[in-house]
Amino acid sequence: MELQEARKHLFDPTTRLFSVLDGVMVPDLPNKLREASVPHYCVLPGELPPDMIYAAPYLVYLSPDSKLADWIISESFGKSWGIFFQSRRSMLEMRRHFRALHQVYDERGNPLKFRYYDPRVLTSFLPTCNGGELKTLFGDVDKFFVESTDGKSLVIHRLLNGKLETSTIEPEVK
Repeated sequence: MELQEARKHLFDPTTRLFSVLDGVMVPDLPNKLREASVPHYCVLPGELPPDMIYAAPYLVYLSPDSKLADWIISESFGKSWGIFFQSRRSMLEMRRHFRALHQVYDERGNPLKFRYYDPRVLTSFLPTCNGGELKTLFGDVDKFFVESTDGKSLVIHRLLNGKLETSTIEPEVK
């Protein structure tokens, strides 16, 4: 998807745009975030061992005038780098929300890591959720944006009257 086309849908003057990026998928992500001097937090709590710093997910605020935002938007499609979302909440509130989602439990009570920030996982998982699960997952997120399975389109997930609504923005044909 072209940068300008994606920007039209991702940036909204009434909300903030964030991304949760996967350190496993984005080369040298912690250094890129530090160099860009953009607000960001590791989603994993506590101090991480050095090898985990580069594999961890990071919550990033993407301002409309950020060169990093343009780089992420233009380079991430088709590479499963992470998810985008809009919210009216602060970055600290969003960090708290996403940290709470990171660990889930199976039917026997065993802890599992939930890779909700992988667009393939989120897109497959959301349709299986009941209303309460959707409310928990969305929290104060207005819309989730993920790349389509072929990496060419933008898929939008939102809650409407407690139900999941999904739409796809196809690239404009020129």
